[in-house]
Amino acid sequence: MTPKALLRSLRPAQWTKNLFVFAALIFARRFFSLPDLLRTGATFVIFCLLSSGFYLFNDLRDREEDRAHPKKAKRPIARGEIRTGEALAVFFILILAGLVGAALLQPGFFLAAAVYSVLQFAYSWKLKRVVILDLFVIAAGFVIRVVSGGLAIGVPISSWLLICTTLLALLLAMGKRRHELVLLDDRAAEHRPILREYSAYLLDQMIAVVTASTLIAYCLYTISPETVQKFGTGRLIWTAGFVLYGIFRYLYLIHQKEKGGSPEEIVVEDKPLLLNILLWGLSVILVIYLK
Repeated sequence: MTPKALLRSLRPAQWTKNLFVFAALIFARRFFSLPDLLRTGATFVIFCLLSSGFYLFNDLRDREEDRAHPKKAKRPIARGEIRTGEALAVFFILILAGLVGAALLQPGFFLAAAVYSVLQFAYSWKLKRVVILDLFVIAAGFVIRVVSGGLAIGVPISSWLLICTTLLALLLAMGKRRHELVLLDDRAAEHRPILREYSAYLLDQMIAVVTASTLIAYCLYTISPETVQKFGTGRLIWTAGFVLYGIFRYLYLIHQKEKGGSPEEIVVEDKPLLLNILLWGLSVILVIYLK
């Protein structure tokens, strides 16, 4: 096992998913509080350890199926660059380090990290083969990240934030499944058996429901009396345009450019989408912090 092969298996590009832990910090108006920023940063690092550990475990479980995928066949474990014993050893070290770090940071966060770990283990072992439930397990991982960010700094999480996170995560999960179906076509089930239960048409219908629900939920959140009272302004609705553009851009990339297999890579590689996300974040901060 080489350091380069190990680093690739840890998938640092996918650590962008762990940025969801910063949601509570931003929407609680504590972004400029150094202690809270440091605690949220530690939460981010802990989730990087946990998620990378389960990427290793998942690659180990799926190494045969990955060899049927044109891109995933190049993963170090699928290519035999990392042996089973080595992958398991690193997996246990990362998970143990993550759970110990969570316990030291905040007891409630440790519980959330433990639930996340159990859920990821169950997903890799069985739940990824259960139709529709597999999508909700993926979404639950994002929700746990948001909740953990709140636990780390001791702030309650808005129900609206949880709803929006769940819907957005479902959109990304469905886009990923659709991409795999379209890319692999008749060989899709060889790579991921659960794809036998899906079709591009079914996923398109589900995506249509989720995209509309995501936009409506976000708009309702921005104008709800609870939100207006909390932030002292109703101008958060102005940021809805960025959300709408982001959804449309993602759908364009899925349907016209046949992307979606790796949402984190899309964010980095697609400049309009990346710029839109940055502008959305900036506009949210300006509205919340500069009333």
